[in-house]
Formats: sequence, structure tokens, C-alpha cells
Amino acid sequence: MKKLFLLPVLILVIACNNSGDNSKKEADTTATKTNDLSNNPDYQKGLALEAQNDCKTCHGLDDKITGPAFREIANKYASYPDTIVAHLAGKVITGGSGVWGEIMMTPHPALSKPDAEAIVKYILLLKK
Repeated sequence: MKKLFLLPVLILVIACNNSGDNSKKEADTTATKTNDLSNNPDYQKGLALEAQNDCKTCHGLDDKITGPAFREIANKYASYPDTIVAHLAGKVITGGSGVWGEIMMTPHPALSKPDAEAIVKYILLLKK
């Protein structure tokens, strides 16, 4: 009689443990998908534009060169309202100094406002 009782309990325990593992696997997969920016259109467009311009001359991904690192910029501005994108795009186009030190950021007047905004959106996605 005990064996008949233990068998359903054992099956129930195994079933519960397996369902818990699946939800954990689903959560891990979801976290990986949200951390993967390669499918994000803002990321793709901004990365392509950044590569076509001279951004890497002064900015590294994680390292400060002449200007701040992209991640440093992202960490500073990512929590700002969406209006920060247009403001920072304007700074990319016109240049400026004072926020990150006295070294002036080179203006990029040939860069269109939409392209500058795409680059800014890409940088803001790099927040850790």
C-alpha cells in the first residue's frame, strides 16, 4: 500500500521540479533577449552611423580618449527624459565644452539632426 502511495507523490515531485526549471529557463532566455541589442533598430542604425563618422577618434566604448567613454555618457544621460536625445544631438552637431571638462567637442555640422539623434540613441542604449 505504501508503494502505491509513494509512486504518485514521486511523480508529482518530479513534475513540479521540471516545471520550475522551465520557468527559470524562460526567464534566462528573456533576460538574454533584452540584453541583446543587436536586433534593436536604434542600436543598428546608430552603430552604423557611428562607424561612418569620426566618433571613435575621441570616444571609446568603455575608455575615455579625449572625450568621455560612450558608456560614461550613457550612464549619465540614460535616465533623463526623451528630450535629452534632441539636446545631445544638437551638441554633437554644434560641439561644446564644459560638461566633461574644458576640452571642446569638435562640431559636426555636416551631420543631419536625424543622424545625430540616431547616434545619441545608440549611445544611450549602452548603459550598464
